[in-house]
Amino acid sequence: MVRIFGVHSLTTLLLMLALSQPTWNLMGEDSARIRPNLVVIFSDDQGMADVGCYGSEIPTPALDQLAREGMRFTQFYAASSICTPSRYGLFTGRYAHRSVDQLTGALMFLAEEDLDRGIRSGETTYVERLGQLGYHTSLVGKWHLGHGRKIFWPTKHGFDSFFGHTGGCIDFFRLDYGNQPDWYRGEHLDRPAGYATDVITDEAIEQLESCSASGQPFYLHLSYNAPHFGKGWDAAKNRTENVMQPKASDLERVRGISDPLRKAFAAKVIGMDEGIGRVLSKIDQLGLRENTLVVFMTDHGGDPDFGGSNLPYRGSKATLYEGGLRVPCIVRWPGRVRAASVSNEVACAVDWFATFGAMMGYPVNATDGVDLSPVLFDAVATQRFAERTLVWKTGAHQELGRKSWQAVRKGPWKWVKPPEKKAALFNLETDPFETKDLSSQEFKKAAQLAALAEES
Repeated sequence: MVRIFGVHSLTTLLLMLALSQPTWNLMGEDSARIRPNLVVIFSDDQGMADVGCYGSEIPTPALDQLAREGMRFTQFYAASSICTPSRYGLFTGRYAHRSVDQLTGALMFLAEEDLDRGIRSGETTYVERLGQLGYHTSLVGKWHLGHGRKIFWPTKHGFDSFFGHTGGCIDFFRLDYGNQPDWYRGEHLDRPAGYATDVITDEAIEQLESCSASGQPFYLHLSYNAPHFGKGWDAAKNRTENVMQPKASDLERVRGISDPLRKAFAAKVIGMDEGIGRVLSKIDQLGLRENTLVVFMTDHGGDPDFGGSNLPYRGSKATLYEGGLRVPCIVRWPGRVRAASVSNEVACAVDWFATFGAMMGYPVNATDGVDLSPVLFDAVATQRFAERTLVWKTGAHQELGRKSWQAVRKGPWKWVKPPEKKAALFNLETDPFETKDLSSQEFKKAAQLAALAEES
């Protein structure tokens, strides 16, 4: 029997079919675009073995639930293995070695030469683009892209509101950098009371409530300093000190971890995970779940000297081996991103500028990233970006005792040039842990990638 639809019924059917399609298929005219709220959760110094759903012994129930409700990436790369260039690459979609001030190393809060360095006017962030589309944009937590002059501050680079610290780390209990104040609301010093992770979480929840009440689409950048070490102050020696600073109540929750350093690190992770859980619950309570895209990722690999782990990958923070660059990344958007999905695509933090641009319809000029929206919204697993090229360069840093690194990944091949050592070539498809240098056997491939490092 042939069923005849009336005009009203046909219209209803077509509307239902349209709404069942991924958002990026609905984006024809700018006025017709569906633009979700965006929440990017960015943790600090957290490696591949520091999240439960990536195999860690540290319990992270909130992040594990996020992975069950969304997509977990297995080959996601930070824009750098160091804090400042990682953040530059995320926000601008461009490698930090292209930045005006060559932000390839960590900006140091007390270093005089770093008072006049940071992200410059004209180095466009995707946050600025979102603001131009009518989004309310807020940064809660760590900035670390310039602190000495207000021209470098987040309020000058697209953020309507800022509550947090400008430097690379903070005393988790006093909310200072050592003995120097560095906690702001907007561009004015603030003195909130509480533990840094909790203070950041509380503010994020207030931002969600405010934006929900206004009805304005929003971008929330939730930038935890955890589980990075704290920047304390040694009064006897009159100098800053790096100290883990977990909460005592969180230490009680990881009594099963015997190593004291790993236990302190784990305590900071579970405290942050609890905060993330509170934020996700608030999104649900406010009825924002279905129209909010949530991204969790870390700024680079963990630092074993302060309890982090990137095992079984080689290397750590500030190196360009996989352990310094390959990081956890989870994306959730109910009804759009397939639940409990896993992507093996080669993806990078520099991709979010292009991805959000494709979704929202803002201009995407020359970036180093690709649009990940087909990966996020297509239920069919493919390897669209298996042969892509990624380039990393870190700068020397005298105070931290670091020297320059270079690395290139193209397809399965990874070329790494550590400081004062010969370059090595690895096939990540057969050797993801970078144990066997193939540069002598594959000298042409090594030369090709070395040339890409110089050209990029």
